[in-house]
Amino acid sequence: MPNSPAPKPDDVFALIRDQDVRSIELLFTDVAGMHKAVVIDADGLAAALERGVWFDGSAMEGFARIVESDMYLVPDLATFAVVPWEPPRAEVGRTARIFCDVLAPNGQPSPGDPRGALRRALAQAAELGARYMIAPELEFYLFRELPSYEQPLPDDSQSYFDTSDGVARTIRKRVSDSLRSMGIPVESSHHEVGGGQHELDLAPADALRMADAIVTARMAVRAIAAQEGRTATFMPKPLAHAPGNGMHLHQWFEDIKTGANRFTDPSNDYGLSAEAQAFMAGQLTYARAMCAVLAPLVNSYKRLMSGLEAPVYVTWAQLNRGALLRVPRLAEPARRGTRVEMRCPDPTCNPYLALTILLHAGLRGIREGLVLPPAAEEELYAVSLRHRHLTTLPASLSEALDEFEASDLAREALGLQLFERFLEAKRLEWKEYLPVVSAWELERYLNAY
Repeated sequence: MPNSPAPKPDDVFALIRDQDVRSIELLFTDVAGMHKAVVIDADGLAAALERGVWFDGSAMEGFARIVESDMYLVPDLATFAVVPWEPPRAEVGRTARIFCDVLAPNGQPSPGDPRGALRRALAQAAELGARYMIAPELEFYLFRELPSYEQPLPDDSQSYFDTSDGVARTIRKRVSDSLRSMGIPVESSHHEVGGGQHELDLAPADALRMADAIVTARMAVRAIAAQEGRTATFMPKPLAHAPGNGMHLHQWFEDIKTGANRFTDPSNDYGLSAEAQAFMAGQLTYARAMCAVLAPLVNSYKRLMSGLEAPVYVTWAQLNRGALLRVPRLAEPARRGTRVEMRCPDPTCNPYLALTILLHAGLRGIREGLVLPPAAEEELYAVSLRHRHLTTLPASLSEALDEFEASDLAREALGLQLFERFLEAKRLEWKEYLPVVSAWELERYLNAY
């Protein structure tokens, strides 16, 4: 995904005419990462670019209190794309989408805008001459029918790298083609371990463009699956006895002047530069504080359990896929050198906030000269905590929120408004979950007691 400059407005207006675009969705996200939109007529884009588009921020999670509700969407023209999964219809024309930044009435960035939080974090990296690069792996399930809350039915019974056919093949191809047409190349896609489970690997991009791409990919997968008679879900753990959906994030710093990968040092046994090691040390140090943002649902912590091909321990390694951070072996130059793979995020996270807090943790590691501990290459799932004294990730959303609330890094990264609104929303989610009586409890206890 090239980091190209924004197109000229006249070029966009010409494309609107050529493609018969009549409606434009101005996209943004709330604090939870749910995409929201204000739809305008295509003829109104010029005015939107000049003056922004008003919306009531008090109605949106995380943006503003009622007394400061007026907010403005400012389109980022570099993100303009025609929505390809909506076929053109003569009576309504086509739809395009543009991601927006959110401003307060005084013209300053809204402190409740997740995209703005990421912009501020990236500016700090730029002060060090670095561009934060991301390549994600998004996992999702396809179900044959609208999922029953008892037991959804996977689309197939295949497994890792099996050749997909039928509807799943069509869905993956349509998603890849759609994203490519929007300037979001898919490097590869394949069947995952679980029946009906699939993965999309997006081509690398700077963090802001990648956060936009992740939101777009989630929209594309769900919309196209529905058109093909399937239900897609990025829910972290939709099936009790099958692998969960993760979103591994490959990270590195690209030098703004030279384009070189600043995480690469071939003389190091793991290919890690001193900067990369300090970056990793920062993310390990603040892993527990970040976890609520990276794995934000009650359900997320049913994925982050021992033996389920997801990280549990706050460690790093090269070969061990049970580690929180993994450093894949140095690849050929086309793969851009050393990457640091963060393995605990899941695809339900707000990508703007996730990349914001990850970058802040890494930058703090660099600034404070934190020391990377030794790698843990042994099989972590069989390790006894009593003997290793390894730090674990939080075991529940409640525990993760306690760590988040106590963290000065989380406040610094998100800013006070986003920090408080995120905490408030997720505490409410946990409170609503607590009184729920599950099917497991009824089966286990109803007749026994």
